[in-house]
Amino acid sequence: MKNLRILVTTALVIAMSGLGVRTASAADSTAADCTDASSAPAVRAEAQPVTVWLAGDSTMANPSAGRPCPNGWGSQFGALFNSDVTVRNQAVGGRSIQTWLYEGNVSGTKGSDGECRLTSSTYSSRWQAMLNASTGMKAGDYLFIQFGINDSSSTCPRHVGPARYQQLMTAMAQAALARGAHPVLLTPVAAITCSGSTATKNRGFVNQTFAAGTATRAPVVDLQTLSVSLYNSLRFCPNNGDYGSGPVGAFFCNDHTHFETHGAQQIARLVAGDVRRQKLPLAAYLK
Repeated sequence: MKNLRILVTTALVIAMSGLGVRTASAADSTAADCTDASSAPAVRAEAQPVTVWLAGDSTMANPSAGRPCPNGWGSQFGALFNSDVTVRNQAVGGRSIQTWLYEGNVSGTKGSDGECRLTSSTYSSRWQAMLNASTGMKAGDYLFIQFGINDSSSTCPRHVGPARYQQLMTAMAQAALARGAHPVLLTPVAAITCSGSTATKNRGFVNQTFAAGTATRAPVVDLQTLSVSLYNSLRFCPNNGDYGSGPVGAFFCNDHTHFETHGAQQIARLVAGDVRRQKLPLAAYLK
């Protein structure tokens, strides 16, 4: 009898031990499943559509109908992005930053401060449209601002002094930020000028552009430096003054300032490349 009890007890112990092992194994398996689930990569959120707004002059503007030249780099910018990006090019030829902002309200005379007088503080229709709460810049959009070519004029209405230039660029960037958009500031793209066999910089307002970027914490694309480096890599210099033929003629209009379509594409790629280099969130949309 005693031996029978010992056998039964032993059998129960073995059974419970096996059950315990199986229970522990199940618990371990469940824990492992939980661990695997928590460590699994999160599902990537679907990309949100983004509008890139462009404000600038003829070196950025779309070409006029039926005219291949001049062709601004902004006309070629959209092709570098995927379908989630829409580029709205509001650049206009012949504009300084002030005449772009206050179209028709900049007089032909200077005030005591040396700046062209405003006849009205009303913004241009293009800037008002971009500021529109319903149809203009929205959170997550981008505003690229590039002026500084016509602004160097000594006469009104295009003349803009350095301090005024910085003030207006800062104000535009702040307006974008107030709407949750991301301003990106650009130094003016260079024309092709040569010093012997070297292409040289020929634009102003560089320091003011960087200062506006610092004031608003906006990234700055130094397009003047990038474009001059490109011209040198393509060996555009020396040049005998013929801007209508050869590699230079395929890149520039015959005024050595504005771009043929090929040149506009190259400059647009420079801007996109710097967006990627600076790791701006917009780079995620580049092809």
